[in-house]
Amino acid sequence: MRDPYDTLGVPRNATADVIKKAYRNLARQHHPDSSPDNPKSEDRFKDLSTAYDILSDAKKRSSYDRGEIDAMGNPVAGPRMHRAGRDAGQRRSRNPFDDFFKRRNSHRSSGLRVDGSDVSYSLKVDFLDAALGSNKTVSMTNGKRLAVSIPAGTKNAQVLRLKGQGMDGIGGGKSGDAHVEIIVKPDDLYLQEGDDIHMNLPISLPEAILGGIIEVPTIYGAVKLNIPAGSNTGTVMRLKGKGIENRKKQSKGNQYVTLQVVLPKKQDKELTGFVKKWANKNDYDVRGVGLKTKAD
Repeated sequence: MRDPYDTLGVPRNATADVIKKAYRNLARQHHPDSSPDNPKSEDRFKDLSTAYDILSDAKKRSSYDRGEIDAMGNPVAGPRMHRAGRDAGQRRSRNPFDDFFKRRNSHRSSGLRVDGSDVSYSLKVDFLDAALGSNKTVSMTNGKRLAVSIPAGTKNAQVLRLKGQGMDGIGGGKSGDAHVEIIVKPDDLYLQEGDDIHMNLPISLPEAILGGIIEVPTIYGAVKLNIPAGSNTGTVMRLKGKGIENRKKQSKGNQYVTLQVVLPKKQDKELTGFVKKWANKNDYDVRGVGLKTKAD
């Protein structure tokens, strides 16, 4: 295995924040779920996790920098330079977990207790799964599937903490945590702003002029909406309590519906004739004096 610094692409004097950011970016890029057609993604993802396991732990990082452990975290017999650590990592078994169990058994026999490191994942979900809540799974570095319960009202880029679901501890040390960043996919119909939901709703010319009751989709199902007579494009109507659930406030946001008047796709001679007659008898200026050009 390569030097952990080279694996994460960070300098040796990198801060903990720089290391964490580099790992999260690379882990998201090489996660098996993100590249299902790339057979090397899983191995690359495991190498990234092993490198982060060492560099994210101040004690392990210091031990590696002093040449006391190699790139897999295995103890090195006597002081060695980093080159020796890299060579030791390159001689590891083709199964990366063989070295992990050897290391764990070695530490147990020496009485060393080491807590497991935290791990970070990203999970893409549909808008409705985040808004209403759902159960998903992510692939762990050891091949297992981690169950993730997404609470209703989860927002984009929100990080869920799963206690004890990170790297296993060594010698009786406690397991680390798993941090799952939720990436909410954009929706074709709904746009979320805070706890509120916005959507555009097409209505016909008769519905706009005469009004009427129509069905409107919400994340909780279709509801009836009374369109007032004389409604226009841009008219905004509120559906109270049909937005995103906010558990802290114990309330729900609203859904705002913006009306868009849509004319018939095919021009109707009768309608055109009526409008011409009506326009000749009515002064119907929608732009006003303020929008006149200099040429006028």
